Amino acid sequence: MTHTIAGDQPPGAHGPRDPHAPQGPGAPGGPQGPGAPYGWGGGWAPPPPPRPGVIPLAPLGLGDILGGAFTTLGRHWRTLLGVALAVYGTAALVIGAGLGAAYLAVGSRLDRMLHWTGGVSPAPGDFLPLVYAFAGAYLFAAVVLLIAGAMVQASCAAVLQEAVLGRPATFGAVWRRAWRRMGAVLGTVLLVALVAAVPALLLLGAFVGLVLSFVSMALDGSSGFGLFLLCLLGALVTGPVAAWLWVRYSLAPAVAVFEGAGARTAMSRSAQLVRGSWWRIFGIALLGYAIAALANYLVQLPLSLLNMLPSTLTDPDETSGSALAVTLLLTTLVVGLIAVVVGQILTAAFPVLVTGLLYVDQRIRKEDLAAALARAAGADSPAGP
Repeated sequence: MTHTIAGDQPPGAHGPRDPHAPQGPGAPGGPQGPGAPYGWGGGWAPPPPPRPGVIPLAPLGLGDILGGAFTTLGRHWRTLLGVALAVYGTAALVIGAGLGAAYLAVGSRLDRMLHWTGGVSPAPGDFLPLVYAFAGAYLFAAVVLLIAGAMVQASCAAVLQEAVLGRPATFGAVWRRAWRRMGAVLGTVLLVALVAAVPALLLLGAFVGLVLSFVSMALDGSSGFGLFLLCLLGALVTGPVAAWLWVRYSLAPAVAVFEGAGARTAMSRSAQLVRGSWWRIFGIALLGYAIAALANYLVQLPLSLLNMLPSTLTDPDETSGSALAVTLLLTTLVVGLIAVVVGQILTAAFPVLVTGLLYVDQRIRKEDLAAALARAAGADSPAGP
């Protein structure tokens, strides 16, 4: 007895061919070209993922992340600019008040040190009050900027949450949401800053040790070069560990805003989402900071060119030349203020938007967030084959 397999029989082996059945290579489900597999014919292609906002609701590539960050800046720059002006303007006033208080505390001593002309050499202990005062002012300014940065990060995440869904983001709504989540974001920023503070403080200690070494050598011939070497070695050892921890918890501010989580929960969630993608997140986040720094430099470049004009056009013998120089000086100050504000927004907002989109991408890849985002935006979920 001869056994046959139905799939191996030639067409028509089981009877006449149906005249209404699709014929030839164009039949649905049939191959459409050399090497085309069955089941993928008929010109079928998977439908594009829905895109209600600044990114497609699918796993994101590098271009999607950078493009989404730029698009968010382009669509919502007024809101981000308003929040940044309010936050950093207040921070500048507070820091200025702190510096004024530090100068009032040690101003007379500082004047004596600056106008010392000889006689009795100042002892090394005379420098300590100045070091303490301005170190305190520096730490105070760092804390104020940390709080301001947390508010800006919270506002960027709040804007991004609406931008991904294609919704408007007004100043009032973003400010209220950012203010509600600012405590949790500040907690995550503070914890990450403490991680990065170890090598930073060691580098600061190395710089202070180097300065004190030069001062001691000038005054009494002693050297404190050992403190410089010790702090520098500590910074080199702790730097890679701090970088690893920074990437591990870099998504925590976005978690705090998107999920409404507390600081500790956000840190844990960030570590969970980063696991297995550390190098990818590190590279894209570092690229985001590099792009922001380059954009800031390009914004500041016209200011540096304008600063050269008053000195070249000033003519002390002509009133018109002096008036032109004053006009250019005022123009330079205005343009400089605008450039500083725009550069600060780019530096502060763009990397935060990039890490926020990395958070969205990791949740899409690991937790199928795309379907939930599509439902929230009122779009159709991506269809499978």
